[in-house]
Amino acid sequence: MSERYAYVRRLRTEGSRIDWSAVRMDTLCGRLKQPTTYRLSLFVPNSGRAAEGGAR
Repeated sequence: MSERYAYVRRLRTEGSRIDWSAVRMDTLCGRLKQPTTYRLSLFVPNSGRAAEGGAR
């Protein structure tokens, strides 16, 4: 757990242009076959292409 928090702290101190209010930490439970992993996700709002019929 401390590794993932260290990673997020490092991202924050690097001065990256990330909107931290749109970030979430996903926990992917591996159960018996795979170990539990974590994924950092960033919400990206719709750019308007889908509204114009450009989504594919």
